Amino acid sequence: MSASKENHLAGQTSPYLLQHLYNPVDWYPWGDEALSKARRENKPILVSIGYSACHWCHVMERESFEDGQIAALMNENFVCIKVDREERPDIDHLYMNAVQLISRHGGWPLNCFALPDGRPFWGATYFPKDQWKNILVRIAELFKNHLPDLEEQADKVTQGVAKSSELPMSEQDEDFSEELIANMAQSVIESVDMDNGGTRGTPKFPLPSLFEFLLHYNSLYPENKRAIKAVDTTLEKMSMGGIYDQVGGGFARYATDEKWKIPHFEKMLYDNAQLIALYAKAWKANPELTYKKVLTGSIAFIRRELTSTDGTFYAALDADSEGEEGKYYLWTEGELEEILGDDAGLAIDYFNVGGEGFWEKGKSILLKTMSDVAFAQKHNMDSGTLEKKISSLKERLLKARERRKKPGLDDKVIVSWNALMIEALTEAFSALHKEEYKEMAQKATDFILENAMEKDGKLYHGLHGDKPYIDGFLEDYAAFIRAVMKLYQVTLDEKYILAAYKMVEYVMQSFNQPGTHMFTFSSGEGEQLVAPYYDFQDNVIPSANSIMARNLFYLGHLFERSDWLDRSRKMLNDMRPHLEQYGNWATNWGVLGLHYTKKFMVLAVCGNNAHTICQQLQSHYLPNAFVCGTIHSKSQLPVLQNRFVENEDVIYPCTAKECQQPVKEIHHVLKLFR
Repeated sequence: MSASKENHLAGQTSPYLLQHLYNPVDWYPWGDEALSKARRENKPILVSIGYSACHWCHVMERESFEDGQIAALMNENFVCIKVDREERPDIDHLYMNAVQLISRHGGWPLNCFALPDGRPFWGATYFPKDQWKNILVRIAELFKNHLPDLEEQADKVTQGVAKSSELPMSEQDEDFSEELIANMAQSVIESVDMDNGGTRGTPKFPLPSLFEFLLHYNSLYPENKRAIKAVDTTLEKMSMGGIYDQVGGGFARYATDEKWKIPHFEKMLYDNAQLIALYAKAWKANPELTYKKVLTGSIAFIRRELTSTDGTFYAALDADSEGEEGKYYLWTEGELEEILGDDAGLAIDYFNVGGEGFWEKGKSILLKTMSDVAFAQKHNMDSGTLEKKISSLKERLLKARERRKKPGLDDKVIVSWNALMIEALTEAFSALHKEEYKEMAQKATDFILENAMEKDGKLYHGLHGDKPYIDGFLEDYAAFIRAVMKLYQVTLDEKYILAAYKMVEYVMQSFNQPGTHMFTFSSGEGEQLVAPYYDFQDNVIPSANSIMARNLFYLGHLFERSDWLDRSRKMLNDMRPHLEQYGNWATNWGVLGLHYTKKFMVLAVCGNNAHTICQQLQSHYLPNAFVCGTIHSKSQLPVLQNRFVENEDVIYPCTAKECQQPVKEIHHVLKLFR
């Protein structure tokens, strides 16, 4: 039972922290008050980390943190700190790495015990109530009677955490051979489940960066048919599975089975943003109708459920509603019959209700087992009639579903995740030419530029309304630089690319450390944790350093900054062993590598019709090119200066060191990439 009295989380804005406000555990937010208390009272710290949409976080709260006896044990023996991992990714990285070193396993809820100075010595993830009680008693006893042993353990763990994110500077600087990238691509392809898509094994997480790498690789080396098969199979199977919301659009965070049937039902902004971008690129490369439907359906979900009145984007929707995971998204045959009447039979067959979609307690997850073409043939319908019919059925089901109690909304506005969504909208615009997508991207970007960025290029991590909070991490700078570059490409408004330039300068000044080519995750101006962190491993979201290395590569070309190009190359060169050995976890680096194996070009478009020409170029999948342009002679981009000729449209294909013969027709440009 929850306490009636507020704990020390009063005044926080994170929905996750506020969910614990009335726990009998005397939770503190991370900060000086809690850390000073631990040192003053010589108590160990319990750092408990989770996020609003996390199902097992809510389970542990109900079982343990709302229990008066358990809370009394925690309050007496520990300073208890509750952390929202999305609000403080730096703290999450530190203690997650510690727990993974200790237990070889990680996840959320994350519960890590630390000395009063913050050095971690033990931790794990979810615990049932009785086990958690025993752990609390045991660790309190160890701290009281065996403190030297814990201090020795904390030293080892802290050193291990620091070492785990170090990347040696390479003494060699070789060319990036086609053989190296081909071997990496082969390794990545071999990890893919060619029957069901995604990578082999369970649970199955969408890994957009991995499949973007394979899509890019296939565009340069089309003879490798398995690369494109891996992409197409994954995008098709995901779109048919329960991980995709067949009624409302958008993707859940992951599937618990190999066929994408059973999702872990929370919906995250970062997953959906990256998948929208991936489906847009896939549509450009191969305009499959399925890709377009997923693209438009997912953006409709974002607009409907995760967009603020300011035009920025919220973080997530919970997995649970009314205390039950997935309840909002599940259906029975009886419900469909009541809502759809005579059309229920078609919907039940189409969505496999009671059949392949059956899950538990008489309820089904909506999913597809055949393509629309095959389903239309089965029912003796033409494809156009089926499409209209299914669209109507989805609208009716969506209206009925919206009368249910909705999952909780995490209304944090995280700059890095918003940046991923802005980039996705620009990709969708260039693929489908829907003005509303560009307008959504601009509205969000302009709001962030005005409210979360200072004149010197300093960026903040989050916004609460129009108030920024928490200094930006490298992931915020990297993702937002990338987003404004993309927005510049579809608008040709140079305020965006100049904002990117200013942020890069700030990163170079504030995130540099001697002895490494990588950038630190936190700036040198912010709070320093017990171990530094360098984010370079690509995962569900590409690493901040890999995005930053690509930013330096593109902006180095546009602004003719050889020092930025050199830094980007050195960063990639230091990752060479990871490309060779751990390709799946370096795929965004692999995209940068592909820029070196085949000629990368800046397509500089100058002329009164530059805007139209740039849009036409970007409707093609040209991953080894950066399109830029100007409709006047006053561009501030060095790559565009002294090239504008009144009443003449010219495309200049340039590399970092040379320009090819200018051309005036788009088909001449496309020939350069065949």
